[in-house]
Order: sequence, then C-alpha cells, then structure tokens
Amino acid sequence: MNSYERVVAALSHKEADRVPVYPILSGITRKLVNATYEQWSTNAEICAEAFIKSTEQFDIDCVVTLIDLSVECDAWGQKIIFPENEAARPDYSNSIIKDIEDYAKIKKADYRTSKRMMMHIDVCRRLVAELKGKKPVVAFVFGPLGVLSMLRGQQDMYMDIYDDPDAVTAAVKEVNETLKDYVAALCDTGVDAVMLDTLFASGSIMSKELWYKMEGVFVKELADVIRQKNCLTMVHNCGKRVYFDVQIETMNPVAISFLYPPDDCRDFAECKEKYGDKVTLIGCVTPANAVIGTDEEWDAQCREQIDAMAKGGGFMLATGCEYPANATFDRAQRMIEIAKTYGRYQK
Repeated sequence: MNSYERVVAALSHKEADRVPVYPILSGITRKLVNATYEQWSTNAEICAEAFIKSTEQFDIDCVVTLIDLSVECDAWGQKIIFPENEAARPDYSNSIIKDIEDYAKIKKADYRTSKRMMMHIDVCRRLVAELKGKKPVVAFVFGPLGVLSMLRGQQDMYMDIYDDPDAVTAAVKEVNETLKDYVAALCDTGVDAVMLDTLFASGSIMSKELWYKMEGVFVKELADVIRQKNCLTMVHNCGKRVYFDVQIETMNPVAISFLYPPDDCRDFAECKEKYGDKVTLIGCVTPANAVIGTDEEWDAQCREQIDAMAKGGGFMLATGCEYPANATFDRAQRMIEIAKTYGRYQK
C-alpha cells in the first residue's frame, strides 16, 4: 500500500496497513535544498524541490503547501517582510487598511496579478507533476477573514468588527470573490484537495454565531467551488475550542487538521466518538514539542493521539500546525517511525 492509497483509506474511514503520517513539514524543508526562507517562499522551483525532497528523505504520506499566511494578501498590494529565518509576514507599519474607511477600498482582485499567489499555483503544478498518484497534494489557502486580517492586523480588525461590522463584512465578501477564482485555479493544477485555514472559527477568538456571519457564509462558497472542481475540501484550525459542528455543517469537509479538542469535547477521545464518523481527524501533536521536552515525551504524545483517534480509520497522525521551521528533523522522523510501528493496524 502506497501513501496515496493509505490516505484514501483514512479519508474513507477505513483502516489501512497503518496510520498515515505527516508532521507538517513546510518552512523547514528549505534546509533540504540549502535555500534561505525568502528563496523558499518566493521561488516556485526551489519551494517545490524542497517539498519533493521531503517526500524522498522522509516517509511522509502527503504534502500540504503551507508556505505562510501572507501569500493571499499580496493580491491587494500589502507589503511583506521576509525575515531571514522566519515565515514571511505583513508589514503592519504600512497596512493597506489603516482605518475603517479603508475597508471600502477592498475590491475583488485578479489573483493573476499576485506574484505570490501565482507562485503557489506553480508550486502545486510542479508537485502534482512529480507526486500524482503517489502522495496526495493538498493546497493550503487562508480563509477570507484571515486574509483581511493580513491587510489590517488581527487586533484592529477584531475591534472594527464591533465598530462597523457591515464595512468589514463587505470587504470579506470582496476578498472571497478573489479566493473563489484562486481556489479554482489551484484545483486546475490537479491537486487532490484544498485545505482552508479558518483561524477565526475558534472559541478563543469569537463566538460561533459571529464567525458564521463574518466568514462561515463565505467559506461555504469556497467549498462549493472546490467540489465543483472535483477536489476535496479540508479545514485547518490550530486554535483552542475550534468549532467543528458549524464548520462541518457549512463546508462538509472530508478532514479537519487541528491542535486542540473542539469546543464541545473534553478530550481527543470524545472528539473521535463525536466526529470520527463525520470527518477524518488530522493531528494533534504539539509542534513546539519538537524543540522542547524530551524524545520520550514527544513519542508519548504521538502514541496518545493514535490511541485516542486511530481505531476504525479516519485518522492521520500529524502535528497540529506547522512543524517548527528552525528545528531539526529528528522528532519528525520519530513521529514517522511511531506511525509505522505503533500505528500499524492489526489485520
């Protein structure tokens, strides 16, 4: 059974030969091609080569193209900072949205004018050419409310939602119109799925009702586009008290990648019991533990996730968010080995 077949089994809620595994190797892959962070996150050839090398050097079962969260905001001309050893981020000293009045300036953009969005499309095309049928390729896209926060700053945008929700909602709609075209183009590369990052669908940030009003109605449209393109919809949210119920109802994703138990579950075992027949669960090892704690503690958390959620299939062992970009690969390899041994299903 190869990686593609293994992941398909998990998404079909069947037990494969073993638990599929993917420590979310993104920025760290730049080390495999001796590239700087900026080179890796701006050059499609380098980025794709790094992802491909990660599949050659480590027995991971899929690739998720998480580059950074500022890829999409480039379409509106947001200035981006490229630190030497960290993920790119917006320059909030020069935000596109400086006050509430500026939300009205946010209109649908042409994704083809964005170097970073086109670079991501090129990366996906290169990965599909190399990995199709061998390992699933999942395109990573920040949701519309998240993209808007990159143009304003999260805290300021959050305050704006309460001061003038209509202004913010109108801008989210315009961003989403851009993302609909963008995800369609990503699907056209041949990727197997699109993973939408719904950062704000979390009880630690806003209420369920507010999230649905501000973003849920829009990501539903994105999921519809993805399905129309015969791709799968996945969700990523590494926040605390994530809203599984409303996201499943809104987007009907095949899988959710997460770090903490959802808002209506005490622990991961209850999450499996409550949602295991509705979505494939991806996670939920703490990424920071790749650089702190002991190997034994890391191994124990990997085994705990398998114990809680692997039975019956519908589970992939992974970090709950990106594997630390400046860590070593040692604990990623340990996770892979645990999936191959402890995560083996008994036939």
